[in-house]
Amino acid sequence: MNRVGMNRVTVEGRAVEVPTHTTAKFAKVVPISMPDLPREPGEVKKVAASSSPPAWQDPPTLRGSMVALPTTVTAGSPQRALLTVLVGLDAGRVFTLGRAETVIGRGHAATISIDESGVSRRHAVVRRMDGDRYVLQDLGSANGTFVNERRVERADLVNGDRVQVGPATVLRFGLTRADEEALARQLYESSTRDALTHLYNRRYASERLRAEIAYAERHGTQVSVLLFDLDHFKRTNDTFGHAAGDAVLRVVAAEASKAVRAEDVVARYGGEEFLVLVRGVSPENVRVLAERLRRAIEGVSIPWGSETLNATVSVGVASLSECRETRTADALVSLADGRLYRAKAAGRNQVC
Repeated sequence: MNRVGMNRVTVEGRAVEVPTHTTAKFAKVVPISMPDLPREPGEVKKVAASSSPPAWQDPPTLRGSMVALPTTVTAGSPQRALLTVLVGLDAGRVFTLGRAETVIGRGHAATISIDESGVSRRHAVVRRMDGDRYVLQDLGSANGTFVNERRVERADLVNGDRVQVGPATVLRFGLTRADEEALARQLYESSTRDALTHLYNRRYASERLRAEIAYAERHGTQVSVLLFDLDHFKRTNDTFGHAAGDAVLRVVAAEASKAVRAEDVVARYGGEEFLVLVRGVSPENVRVLAERLRRAIEGVSIPWGSETLNATVSVGVASLSECRETRTADALVSLADGRLYRAKAAGRNQVC
């Protein structure tokens, strides 16, 4: 049996031998934590190598020992620079740093828009320099920009760096391949979107609603909810089948998205129940928006074989300013839900 090549390294003041990896996957040596290395002379801790190394990984803990780790790129696969949200409302979302300058901020003009009150409108910028070097610079933000928990004015970004903007948003800088970027985007979409209608799912809508209410409470702004339900949807399923019901749900979702503003959040909240989150609009104008949505869905005809399917919705509308005692997401949705049932009891296809 051929003996594996060994390297002598120093770990916490002791000389230890570790295997030398000579394959093309192991092109660089970086520090990594090894708190459980064997203490007895002659013992060697085995380090398993994956045949398909990840494109990027968290920076290892600096502890003084050195072992070989996979590099981030295979031959012929160009690197792509990304910022991935690790902590925050959009956890899992991926942003590509494809421009010469990528501005991070709360304003709509920012390339990466982070809707958090502690983030400045133009908080920081990532600049792509010569040689695929990326530099992060703070833009005079009120709460500062941090790299690996250290406040910085300007810093070169290294694969795996954690970038914090504001009190509650952390992003990770990474270098990866195009196919792995596409997979990351797909995973984010599947975690936040409903598979049938492609609207946001209930979990995302609930998290977003809590964040919007917290923002409205701090800044004295309006936030409202439209909760609407398809009328007699069970009759459609029983008469034409579930495939027809799915077609109705998809069309209603598309019409609802077109009827509201681009900044409003439309989500599938239950089986045939939908929620629209509206901010910055007075209660009177929210009702106008709800009527527009109701009429848009009422006017849709859906061909189904030799038949034509139609749909109507009942809508319950509630604004945070109407929640006198408990101003929470649950209280606001409960108020809208009660009004939705009143609309159904009053004959359906109406707004309450």
